[in-house]
Amino acid sequence: MKGYVQVYTGNGKGKTTAAIGMAVRAVGAGLKVFIGQFVKGMYYSELKSLERFYPDLIIKQYGTGCFIFRTPKQEDIDVAKKGFEEVKEVIKSGKYDLVILDEINIALYYKLVSLDDVLSLIDEKPENVELVLTGRNAPQEVIDKADLVTEMKEIKHYYTKGVEAREGIEK
Repeated sequence: MKGYVQVYTGNGKGKTTAAIGMAVRAVGAGLKVFIGQFVKGMYYSELKSLERFYPDLIIKQYGTGCFIFRTPKQEDIDVAKKGFEEVKEVIKSGKYDLVILDEINIALYYKLVSLDDVLSLIDEKPENVELVLTGRNAPQEVIDKADLVTEMKEIKHYYTKGVEAREGIEK
């Protein structure tokens, strides 16, 4: 099966959720899945849910917490770069049919990983690997290389009324 490059971006909710839905579908079809979550280093409910699919689905975090509300520190950069090196090996290994780089676009936006490295990864991915990149602020260069791009557009969100992330819904 030919693998394509998909991008889920935009300011609306649902980018990670869409990618996880695809991961669940892939496991149901007998495919092997790897999810690398950049920027994220905190517990999210999907971690517990996705553990049930082990060893057909592996998820790893390459973040130190959630620095989205602060300037990244050197530790954030180091963890992301190390994670990106691991993801490159995962993709080359041929063990996984679907590889999701969750929030990689945020890692690019904050310069935790280089755009040239991500573009090279896209160019060098094996033909059979489906590669999914999520996160707002996808660079135009990534969008141009992708085969499928979906922009999640925020029309209305209850966060604006002070509703915090809820267990099982947003976290």
